[in-house]
Amino acid sequence: MGMAGLWTRNFGLYFVARSVALLGDAILPVAVALAVRGAGYGDSGVGLVLAAWMGPFAALLLFGGVFADRFTARRMMIGADLVRVATQTVVAVALLTGRPSLWLLLVMSALAGSAAAMFQPGVASTVPRVAADVQRANATLRVADAGAQLLGPVLAATLTAAFGAGVVYLLNAGTFAISAACLVALRLGPAPVVARGASMLRDLREGWYEFRSRSWMWSVILIWAGYGVLLFGPIYPLGSGLVTERLGEHAYGFTMSALGAGTVVGGLVAMRYRPARPLAAGAVALLGFAMIPLTYATHAPLGLLLGGHAVGGAAWAFWSVMWATSVQTQVPPDVLNRVSAYEIAGSVGTVPIGQALAGPAAALFGAESVLGVGAAVGVAGCLVLLAVPGIRGLRRAPDPCPPVPAAQPA
Repeated sequence: MGMAGLWTRNFGLYFVARSVALLGDAILPVAVALAVRGAGYGDSGVGLVLAAWMGPFAALLLFGGVFADRFTARRMMIGADLVRVATQTVVAVALLTGRPSLWLLLVMSALAGSAAAMFQPGVASTVPRVAADVQRANATLRVADAGAQLLGPVLAATLTAAFGAGVVYLLNAGTFAISAACLVALRLGPAPVVARGASMLRDLREGWYEFRSRSWMWSVILIWAGYGVLLFGPIYPLGSGLVTERLGEHAYGFTMSALGAGTVVGGLVAMRYRPARPLAAGAVALLGFAMIPLTYATHAPLGLLLGGHAVGGAAWAFWSVMWATSVQTQVPPDVLNRVSAYEIAGSVGTVPIGQALAGPAAALFGAESVLGVGAAVGVAGCLVLLAVPGIRGLRRAPDPCPPVPAAQPA
């Protein structure tokens, strides 16, 4: 199926919804940092507000998967977007009219994190319902994500400098409003829904059974748990410090731009290349991600830093498309939201541990040593991925039948 076949009305609306929401997600960390510091609460305040978002997100993510299977993913996603419109608007008004209290920022951040937990599990199950070519759809969305990551921080910093953080929060609220409007406009057929009489605990158990019954899935998540502590957690806190101390802040900005450019390239490759064994191909590509911590650890010159980040970004994007497509096409639709919730929770759950331990480990062993270990772990993890039969041998699932739209908007 060509690109023209991908761009149906439903996929176009979903693409806009996800693109603007991803832009909002990219804006948010910079907006939080600048707003909280501008209000006089310092680095500790920034940490508290970000933690207030992450805590409810991690705690409620599994329930978000259950609710998405019970009430449909689209309803949960629309509701989550509307909650975030409200929270970001409240903070915007508080910033535009004075100095918001820290408790207000904490409460609104916690509500936004809770809403994100209700939103995120439904992403996986919606892609196969709006696109017949799931891999190409995921690759297209990955390119949009890369664009958002490139544009969002710059846009947030520029608007804050020109108009204040309140305007950035209003823009953030607007992205979620557009996302909700596009999701409302989707014309989808009936979605599989869990029987209302089932208990919450039974739904969670069923999702866990489906998750652990797939060795290829839980094997990847076990590896990702180690990556979170030893690779993903330390890489940016320590890497950013090494680069800025040695080459200046502008050099670190260039490396992040190179990472984004590489992510675009990886997404474009994933649009075209359709391996018979997607996770095996993704694991081979993911070897390139180790270039990022390796260039940090070896004090590589700027040119090699940029090249390493471009390779790492392309590797990460290609793996991400292969993984998302495998999950969305190998798991039955009636449990996909719950399985995705377990998968997401396992993927990100150990990253805060790695971030918290990065500083103390660097003080004991040196940042270069910690990042060098991360690079070695990155390569070792890819070799383990290729050594696990369930991962190496997973075959590409056939593309589903083209999604059938509902006669009228839901």
